[in-house]
Amino acid sequence: MKEIKGPGIFLAQFAGNDAPFNDLNSICKWASEQGFRGIQMPSWDGRLFNLELAATSDDYCQEVQGVMAEYGLTLTELSTHLQGQLIAVHPTYDQMFDGFAPEHVRGNPSARTEWAVQQMQWAAQASGKFGLKSHASFSGALLWQTMYPWPQRPAGLVEMGFEELGKRWLPILDAFGDNDCNVCYELHPGEDLHDGVTFERFLDATNNHSRANILYDPSHFVLQQLDYLAFIDIYHERIKAFHVKDAEFNPSGRSGVYGGYQSWIDRPGRFRSLGDGQIDFKSIFSKLTQYDFDGWAVMEWECCMKHPENGAKEGAIFINEHLIRPTDKAFDDFADSGADEALNRAILGLN
Repeated sequence: MKEIKGPGIFLAQFAGNDAPFNDLNSICKWASEQGFRGIQMPSWDGRLFNLELAATSDDYCQEVQGVMAEYGLTLTELSTHLQGQLIAVHPTYDQMFDGFAPEHVRGNPSARTEWAVQQMQWAAQASGKFGLKSHASFSGALLWQTMYPWPQRPAGLVEMGFEELGKRWLPILDAFGDNDCNVCYELHPGEDLHDGVTFERFLDATNNHSRANILYDPSHFVLQQLDYLAFIDIYHERIKAFHVKDAEFNPSGRSGVYGGYQSWIDRPGRFRSLGDGQIDFKSIFSKLTQYDFDGWAVMEWECCMKHPENGAKEGAIFINEHLIRPTDKAFDDFADSGADEALNRAILGLN
């Protein structure tokens, strides 16, 4: 068995305009002081990282790695959650998703998509330069507004949506393949890839592309009431990245899975800091270890109650306590009678 690496931290929810969260050096120092060993980088945040430069400059990549190494940190993955989202956007969401893109392409969906594709190509090249094997992203969505089948969906609509989504992603997946890196889609409500069935549809649309894989985040499955442990049994061969994020689901007589348009604090399903929710992480870490997952356990902080700095400090400890050092021997080795073909034949009655 292989060993999960950790703890890592996704910096997207921590980056800001105030120290120590406003530049790479200071945020790495802070992350190290909290007890983290790995950094998952939000590639769109210019305060911390320059994606285009990373794609084109070996010197810049060495500089980034040098800053991290100074504080005992490793780059776990690059993230393009925002850019990946823009690979496919239904017009319903154009105005809301324009904020994910630079000003010069806002209001121009085709230009915005071209920008997102270029970003993904750069992410593939940068991942190759860093020697990364996994990359975190979203799939985008053409069908999400039809998630509930009312009005009734026309025949062939879903198939056409996934065919188009696959067509858009295939060149990007090929680029990541050229750089020996997997695209790990975070299966997330709001994306066309949000559960196992939709991931399988995407695989069909991309000819089972070997670089189309999964970022496993059980919190999104709790909010959908999906069996997050059985999911590992089914899809473990495609799980190449891992967000450690807690959640809880507390249905009431007034609200359920859909949440009633309420704020996060009032929704039945809500994200919590590690250890404060309902997720069985002991079983998750056990299953991932059983299936030889040797990627990073990366904390993503999204909590409707606790301050992020407290969530980070507690999260590093929480992940450390759940990491499993695989055994190198069987517990009953003391009773081993050795290899003896004649004895085996005698036990089986074959003599």
